[in-house]
Amino acid sequence: MKKAYIPLGIFVVLLVFLGIGLTRDPREIPSPLIGKPAPDFSAPVLDNPALQITKQDMLGKVWLLNTWASWCVACREEHPLLMEFTKTKTIPIVGLDYKDKDQDGQKWLARFGNPYDVVIADRDGRIGINFGVYGVPESFLIDKAGVIRYKQIGPFTPDALQNKLLPLIRELQQ
Repeated sequence: MKKAYIPLGIFVVLLVFLGIGLTRDPREIPSPLIGKPAPDFSAPVLDNPALQITKQDMLGKVWLLNTWASWCVACREEHPLLMEFTKTKTIPIVGLDYKDKDQDGQKWLARFGNPYDVVIADRDGRIGINFGVYGVPESFLIDKAGVIRYKQIGPFTPDALQNKLLPLIRELQQ
């Protein structure tokens, strides 16, 4: 008799998990890297490949790593917002040109403007993979000690910028 309740119990557990899943925002995928040190990297500067930028170069600063690519449609949506945000000089923004050709990235920045303090090339996507990038654009807020504190999946919106990113930046800069 008790064996008859096993399928019912499994069904109820599945319904609970489905109900929880339906209440969550599908764009908010928790990153296992939040609260952990950002992966080490060394990458050439897009317009000066002889120069290398590393994670160590950014220690002591709160900064944003923004992954983008010239082939990325959603990056065009986000770009005007980044152009406005960079005018505030709130934090350095490092652009990670993800799986792109250098000349395509350079043309894209020349056409739409360059909101970045520095742009690094991730030609083979290894840096993005180490950061857990699902697709571009994605952004990572990194604190002075090099720890990832926030991940934005998809393009920033004015709401995400004002209500999530800026308050966290202010907190981390104290």
